[in-house]
Amino acid sequence: MRANIQQLVWEWRGVWITTPVMAGLVILLRFSGLLQAWEWSVYDQYMRLRPPEPRDQRIAIVGLDEADMKYIGQGYVPDEIYADLIQKLVAMKPTAIGLDIYRDLPFEPGHARLLQLFAQTPNLIGIEKVVGDESLESVAAPPILKEKNRVAANDLILDEDNIIRRALLVVKNDQKQPVYSLGLFLAMFYLDSKGISPEIVEGTNNWWKFNETVFKPFAKNDGGYIRADAGGYQVFLNYRGSNQSFETVSFQDILTDKLPKDWGKNRIILIGSIGESFKDLMSTPYTLSANERMSGVEIHANVASQIISTALDHRPLIQTLPDPLEWIWIFFWSGTGAILTWKFRATAKVKLLIARQVLISILATGVLLGSTYLLFINGWWIPVVPPFLALAGSAIAITAYIARSAADIRNIFGRYLSAEIVSNLLEKPEGLKLGGERRKITILTSDLRGFTALSERLQPEEVVKILNFYLSSMADVITAYQGTIDEFMGDGILVLFGAPTLREDDAQRAIACAVAMQLAMHKVNEKLKQWDLSPLDMGIGINTGEVVVGNIGSEKRTKYGVVGNQVNLAYRVESYTTGGQILISEMTLKEAGEDIVKIDNQKLVQPKGVKKPITIYEVGGITAQYNLFISKEEEHFYPLPTPIVLQYSILEGKHIGESLLMGSLVELSEKSGLIVTEVNNNIIPEVLANLKINMKLQSEQWSDDIYAKVLEKSAESGSFYIQFTAKPPEVEKYLNQLYKTIIT
Repeated sequence: MRANIQQLVWEWRGVWITTPVMAGLVILLRFSGLLQAWEWSVYDQYMRLRPPEPRDQRIAIVGLDEADMKYIGQGYVPDEIYADLIQKLVAMKPTAIGLDIYRDLPFEPGHARLLQLFAQTPNLIGIEKVVGDESLESVAAPPILKEKNRVAANDLILDEDNIIRRALLVVKNDQKQPVYSLGLFLAMFYLDSKGISPEIVEGTNNWWKFNETVFKPFAKNDGGYIRADAGGYQVFLNYRGSNQSFETVSFQDILTDKLPKDWGKNRIILIGSIGESFKDLMSTPYTLSANERMSGVEIHANVASQIISTALDHRPLIQTLPDPLEWIWIFFWSGTGAILTWKFRATAKVKLLIARQVLISILATGVLLGSTYLLFINGWWIPVVPPFLALAGSAIAITAYIARSAADIRNIFGRYLSAEIVSNLLEKPEGLKLGGERRKITILTSDLRGFTALSERLQPEEVVKILNFYLSSMADVITAYQGTIDEFMGDGILVLFGAPTLREDDAQRAIACAVAMQLAMHKVNEKLKQWDLSPLDMGIGINTGEVVVGNIGSEKRTKYGVVGNQVNLAYRVESYTTGGQILISEMTLKEAGEDIVKIDNQKLVQPKGVKKPITIYEVGGITAQYNLFISKEEEHFYPLPTPIVLQYSILEGKHIGESLLMGSLVELSEKSGLIVTEVNNNIIPEVLANLKINMKLQSEQWSDDIYAKVLEKSAESGSFYIQFTAKPPEVEKYLNQLYKTIIT
C-alpha cells in the first residue's frame, strides 16, 4: 500500500506541486487588488448578458427633461410647478411618492403652497444628501419633511471606476443617526401596505430581513472587491436592466393631464431629473457609452424594486461566497488546470503538446465561464478572474514543465542519437517500431590514423579528453550539414545522409561535410599541440547505395541504424585513405554531380567482398554553394646520410602478417619516407597496404611499433613510399630532428 501511495505521489508530482503553489500565488495576487478591475469587468458583462426582465409596474418615474424645461419656460422649476405636480399625483392615489429633488431652499412662486403639500401628504418622501464628497457637500432636507421624519438619503456609492454596483440602504448622518435611503424608504411604504415590515435577524449585527429574505450587508472583500469601503448598510444592486427599465413619463404629461386618472394608483412614483443637462446621469454595469448612463432617480427606482421584488416575488439577491470558500474555489480550478494538463500530457511533440493543452484550457475555461454565468443568473457572484488565472497558470506551468522535460529528454538522447532520429522516435507513431525500409542513402565514415597506437601510450583520461574534443568538433560540422550521426566507434564516426530524412542533395552535403571535417582538423591539432600531443590525421570514405534503415534489435534493446553491403563498402573505401584524404565511390560522385566535385585522383581497387574492381575518387573540394577545398602541401623527400635499418610486417585487416621483412629507410619527408627492401626480399607491399614497422635508431634495440600506409607514389624496383600514420613519441622526436637536419 505504501509503495502504491509513493508511486501515485511520484506519478502526479506535477499536480501536487503546481496546484497549491499556483492557487496561493493567485490568492495573493487577488488580495493585492490587481485583479479587482478585471473582476468588475466580468461582473458587468454578466449583468449585461442576463436575460431581460419585465418592467416592474409597481414603480414609475416622472422625469424632468429638457422638453419640460422648455414647457415651463424658465431657467429653473419654481415651487408652484412641483406643487401642481404633487397635487395631481396625490389625486392618483399612489402608495408613495419620492421626490428626488433637493428642495431645502424656496424657489418662488409657490413655496408656501409646496410646504403645505409637504405637510399634508403623509406618503411623500423628500431627500437629503447625507455624505459629502469632493463635488457636492451634504444638502439638507426640506425642514417640514425633516420634522415629520419623511426624509431619505439619496447618496449613491461609486466604485473607483465611477460605476454604481452597490446600493446604500442605511447611512448615518453627522449625529450618528441612521437615515434610510430613498429606495429603502419607498419600498418600506409599499411593503407595509402589503402587511410586510422589516425585521432584525437574531444573532446578527442588525441585519434586516423582509418577509423571509435576509439582506446580508456588503463586506469589504465580497465578490471581486478588495478592501472596499463597507460603511453603512450596503448590498449589491441587482438592476432590472439598462436605463428605461421603468415606465417614465414627463412633467408635461402629468401637468397637462395626458395620463389616466388611475395611472399612479397603488404605485411608487419617483420624481427626478433625467435630462442630460441636469448632470444627474450615472454609469452602471450596463453603460458602454455616454448615452447609456442611468439617471439617479432610476437608480433609486432599481433599489426600491430590488427590495420589493425580493420580498414579494422571491427575486434573488446577489450573494457571494465567504473568503475560505473562494480560496477553495480558486484551489479547485488550479487543480483542474494541473490535472487536465498532466493527464493528457502523453506526447513528446512540443507543438502538439501546446496545441492540446490550449484546447483543454479553452474547454475548461468554457466550463468555468458557463458555470459562473448560470450561478450569476441565480443570484451568485462567484469569482471568475482568479480561478481563470489559477486554471491557466497551472496549465501553463505544467505545459512548460512537460516541454522542458521533453527538451531534456531530447538533449539527453541527442547525446547518443542525432536530433532527427530523436524526433523520428518521439514524434512519429511508427518511430519506435522494429523493422526498417529499403532506401538509397549516402554513408560517410571517418577514422583517425594511428589513434589506437596513440591511445595505448596515454592514460585513459587523456584518451577520453582527446576523443571528446575531436568528436565534438566533428559533430558540430556534421550537424551543420544536416548529417545524422548514427554511431561513434572509438575514434570512428558513421554518418548517414538520407536517413531518417531523405533529401535530394544528400550526396553533395556528404562530400561538403567531409571537406569541412578535414578543414576542422586544423582546430583539433592546434588543441593537441597545446596539450603537448602529436597531431592527428583523419581519413574519410563515402559511398552511396541502397540499404535497409530503421530500428534494429529487440523490444528490450533497439538501435536505429543501417544494414547492407553498401555500408560495408563505405568502410572499405575509407580503409584506402591516408591521413587528410577523402575517397568517394563512383555512385557518390554521380549522385553529387561531377561538375561540382573537384577530383584530384582516382584509382581502381577491389575491396574484399566485392566481386569486381571499383573506381574510387580522391576529393580535393566541392564548388557550387559550398565552395570548400582541401589545401595540400607538396612533400619533398630528402636522402638520409645513413639509412635506418627497419623491419616491417604487412597488416591484414586488424591482424599482423606472419612474415617479418627487412629493409631500410633511405629518404624522409615531413610525414612520409622511402623504404628499400633487402636484396633477397622480393615482397613489395601493395599500394595502400598498412604496415607495422620497427626501426633501429641510435641503438641496437628495436623501437616501439610504428604504423604506416603504402603510398601510390611510384618508386624504383625494390623500394616503396610510405606515409606514417602513427609514431611513438621517441621515434617522432628523432625523425623530426633528423628531418630538420637534412633540410638545412
